[in-house]
Amino acid sequence: MKKIIYRAILLILLPIIISGQDFSITKIEPPNWWTGLKRDTLQLMVYGSNLNHVNVSSSDGLKILQIHHLENHSYLFVDILVDKYTKASTYDLFFNKNNDTLRYSYKIKEREFAPEDHLGFSNEDVVYLIFVDRFNNGDPSNDTLANSLDEFKYKDLNGRHGGDLQGVIDKLDYLSDLGISAVWLTPTLENDMYMSYHGYAATDLYNIDKRFGCNELYKELVRRAKEKGIKIIYDHVANHAGVNHPWVENLPTEDWINGKVGDHLSANHDKISIVDIYSNEISQRFNEKGWFTNYMIDLNQENKFLANYLIQNTLWWIEYAGIDGIREDTYPYANQKFMSDWAKAILDEYPNFNIVGEVWTGEPAFLAGFQKNSKVRVDFETNLPSLIDFGMRDAFYKYLSGERGIYEFYSTLAKDYLYADPNNLMPFIDNHDVDRGMYSANGDVEKFKIVLTILFTTRGIPQIFYGTEIGINEGGHHGRIRKPFPGGFPGDERNAFSEEGRTNAENEIFNHVKKLIQLRKNYPALSSGNLLHFKPENETYVFFKESKFHKLMIVINNNDLDYEVDLSRMNTEIDRSDSVLEVISNQLTDFNENGNLILPPKTAKIYLLN
Repeated sequence: MKKIIYRAILLILLPIIISGQDFSITKIEPPNWWTGLKRDTLQLMVYGSNLNHVNVSSSDGLKILQIHHLENHSYLFVDILVDKYTKASTYDLFFNKNNDTLRYSYKIKEREFAPEDHLGFSNEDVVYLIFVDRFNNGDPSNDTLANSLDEFKYKDLNGRHGGDLQGVIDKLDYLSDLGISAVWLTPTLENDMYMSYHGYAATDLYNIDKRFGCNELYKELVRRAKEKGIKIIYDHVANHAGVNHPWVENLPTEDWINGKVGDHLSANHDKISIVDIYSNEISQRFNEKGWFTNYMIDLNQENKFLANYLIQNTLWWIEYAGIDGIREDTYPYANQKFMSDWAKAILDEYPNFNIVGEVWTGEPAFLAGFQKNSKVRVDFETNLPSLIDFGMRDAFYKYLSGERGIYEFYSTLAKDYLYADPNNLMPFIDNHDVDRGMYSANGDVEKFKIVLTILFTTRGIPQIFYGTEIGINEGGHHGRIRKPFPGGFPGDERNAFSEEGRTNAENEIFNHVKKLIQLRKNYPALSSGNLLHFKPENETYVFFKESKFHKLMIVINNNDLDYEVDLSRMNTEIDRSDSVLEVISNQLTDFNENGNLILPPKTAKIYLLN
């Protein structure tokens, strides 16, 4: 008589082994699924031993579409049908080989969120980038992890400092008070790795790193943030994973990754080769298949099983946690056909969702080729709606560092004709990979306030880095750029989350940022209105933002002295009266006898014209 071994596995990811005499099952991914998705074929990745010749069936009406046996008998892929007729239930899957049958309970759930409930992000939002390990330590008990492979300690620039998901939850009121409407979190998946505090070398794609919290806490963070009107943007990495991922010791297929540990190409970072019509195959191969570092495996998205795995993993996190958007890391380094399919699969499921891709080039002519419906790359559809705006970032840096003047902003924006949708770009001054804005400005608060004013009033989705709002002044090394937020960690001498804990200069910057965000809410023209600008003259720059209800004029004086800004060119835009309201200070300002405005040195002003 057939021997049946029963073991029910619910939604847990512990290394429980179901074993028979001939084979065993240790894990199935995804750990569960949902009814009602448009993507009606679910591919299960089964981990175990001796899985060759295993047959799979279900007695509960769950249809098994196909079983894929691999040369590596430690893995098995099973396609099942989960369509609109599939009921939410716990289904028994029977794995049979010879006289052994293993029963595995697999849960398919009702969806918690309607597809349209995933709101995406837009130019009406302000995005706040949190480098989780360096923001706030809400739970010191999880700072260290037994048997961790991370060698670095707190005082090391490359060490873990203890920031976590509870720390983010604890500061949601701070973010809400500042006016933030979307938070981009750096990756929080398990990174059991050398120098892994950054989160970009995952060793488990379905579990949050215990030093950050757990899956349930991530979901709770999303829920609590939504209650305060804050969206969560998930930082996703399709290009690579950590070299300590269990796959590396036992690859499912020989082509699961590009190359091998100790024998692989190195990324040449030739991103423009993707859009260069004269590019060669070798350059493109090194860019796509080269490893970033020796401790990050380069995933081969041309493998159909891995491609399915990555798409399903992304959908799983969207459904499980309820996130509203994704920032895709190292976008041009992954296989571009796959990335297009990946983005389409997500956007087909969630009509309001948004995805912003990291394509690190400041040249709009190259950057524009990666955006959905590109005007300059008509031979390929990326399906990528939004891009990190490195073009504007470069303009900010060149201005702050003194390399260029105010004209740099004008000339950068003048190239927006290249983009399919400039309003869906994400401009920024600084982030976790580049020097802080105040560092680039050599501590010049007035110059920093000018770029903040431009950031919050130009087109696109403004993104600030944690600490930008207080002018953290660091650079030259990733560990310094990612300085712990003062007051976020035990033993900190002051708490910059509070007004009393900030310096006068920090409060000046904080109040300026908060005011600008509030003005975007008061006057939606600043966020989503049409932009009209005039060529800078004598280091002064004037542009307008106009909507159906409001028209505002932004005037910048980059001179070291008071300057009379000539407005005669703007006669068609300005209905001059005796005075005009400057909305940052909320004070009426008089035009002079020439019909012009006199601005103090190194100043940006915003005037309400109607």
